[in-house]
Amino acid sequence: MSENTAESKQLLHLVFGGELKKLGGVEFRDLEKLDVVGIYPNFETAQRAWKSKAQQTVDNAHMRYFIVHMHKLLDPDTGKAS
Repeated sequence: MSENTAESKQLLHLVFGGELKKLGGVEFRDLEKLDVVGIYPNFETAQRAWKSKAQQTVDNAHMRYFIVHMHKLLDPDTGKAS
């Protein structure tokens, strides 16, 4: 069996967050204070990290965490890493 099975394929995801200037927006108050949680090999692990951070900051309504699908940025035509 090939090493490139669907199980081992890396579809990188970045989890990061910060305090927003206003609710409903996506502009951050201070870019130097962004919290880069990490880069994960698949959506499932990224979602677990995102959920953990979001739950830790639930008392701050302006704090938001995001998942960026880096694999789609690496290869926008197919959405997969080359």
